[in-house]
Amino acid sequence: MRRFLVCALAVCALDATVVRAQAPDSTAAPVDTTVTKPVTPPPVTPPPAAAAPVTTTAATTPPPAAAPPSKPLSERVYYGGSVILSFGDVTRIGNYPMVAYKFTPKLSLGVEAGYEWLKYDNIDQTANNYGGSVFGNYRILQALYAHAEYQLINYEIFTSPTTSERDWVPFLLVGGGYSRLMGRNTWAYVEVLFDVLNDDNSPYDDGEPIISVGVGVGF
Repeated sequence: MRRFLVCALAVCALDATVVRAQAPDSTAAPVDTTVTKPVTPPPVTPPPAAAAPVTTTAATTPPPAAAPPSKPLSERVYYGGSVILSFGDVTRIGNYPMVAYKFTPKLSLGVEAGYEWLKYDNIDQTANNYGGSVFGNYRILQALYAHAEYQLINYEIFTSPTTSERDWVPFLLVGGGYSRLMGRNTWAYVEVLFDVLNDDNSPYDDGEPIISVGVGVGF
């Protein structure tokens, strides 16, 4: 009986030791038994391309229309000359070449120089005169134009049938002319002018028209 109790106590002590050995330690860190699935990283997306900068332009006034190109010099210059033919008590033959520049399609300014020969029937003498002028033309119509001219002529003036002296005689001529196209860029014109100075040595009577005929290229 005593032996049975001793054996029973021994068995109980052994069971307690085994149980204590199998009991989990409450102070130990808990073991995580959760199964973690592998995480797939998200696909790498390239950064968006930088947008082109937006340029804002302030409203500006449009530039003025370009002026039409001016004509070359060769189309703005014209030249020619007038021929003087007068018959009567005094025969007068002369030629006055001229050159002018068109400042506008209507307005032009020019110079003229020339020579003339005169024969006086009443004294049977001849004379040689020369001079020049500056003039302006203004086209009223395609064929008609106004004309103004300051002219200075060196005249041989006879003081007697056999003696003469020379003197500069001024003229201020005003009037107009008619021109007509004769060919490619060639014009014929006739002018009727009146002298408003009426110098004492002028060969023209007061109010007498001075008629000249000429030809111009580019006129």
